[in-house]
Amino acid sequence: MKLETYTSGTGNRTVLLVHGSMSTHETWHAVEEALVERGHRVVSVDMRGHGGSPRGDYSVAALGDDLADSLPTGADLAVGHSTGAVALSLAVERLRPARAVYVDPAFRLPPMHADAGERMRRVCADADVAHVRQRNPRWADADVEREVRGFAAFDPEFFDFVAEEIAGHDLLPDRAVVPSLVLRAENSVTVTPRTAHDLAERGFTVRVAEGAGHCVHRDDLSGFLAALEGFLDADAHEVVEASS
Repeated sequence: MKLETYTSGTGNRTVLLVHGSMSTHETWHAVEEALVERGHRVVSVDMRGHGGSPRGDYSVAALGDDLADSLPTGADLAVGHSTGAVALSLAVERLRPARAVYVDPAFRLPPMHADAGERMRRVCADADVAHVRQRNPRWADADVEREVRGFAAFDPEFFDFVAEEIAGHDLLPDRAVVPSLVLRAENSVTVTPRTAHDLAERGFTVRVAEGAGHCVHRDDLSGFLAALEGFLDADAHEVVEASS
């Protein structure tokens, strides 16, 4: 399935951005602006079931296939958040970016309650600026507004798929295909200390975003960008040296 993609900037270095569940490419707006200012070309995407991309036929394999069919190969950096990080891990060998960053990835998302899908449908239905602001007091107004738009452009059946085929399943990659960073939230649900240890054993660099929740890039933009040090602008061989 071809996904809706968006490109900004004309720099020589290309960064790919993949959002998580119930968001769209707009979740990256502040990150995108910062990267373009630093001279990067940014390509973001709406995953299947989100934003302007098609709906239906959800599967774990499709997450990776969609990215491989829609995004350019050989980027300097690819970044995925949450479920988008799972999608990136499934496509990374085909996309072959020089390096990859997985932000609080849902590799080991805990099992969900049986009524999780219905509860999330109510969240989407009730979402407005006041509700999102109450849950995310640290976010900028622009992030709150984009979250509301993301909920409105989200297919709730995708969340049913997440609850059934992502939650409760071990999707931890066997190895880091390219030099890779896992940036986990301070109290991450998906990247526990044990999972962080397992990732390190498999060749991933693991860093903690102190004080940030699951949406690290919206909780603390400057901290998020600082945490990418050595992965954002470095050449691949410099990343390997810094990670060894």
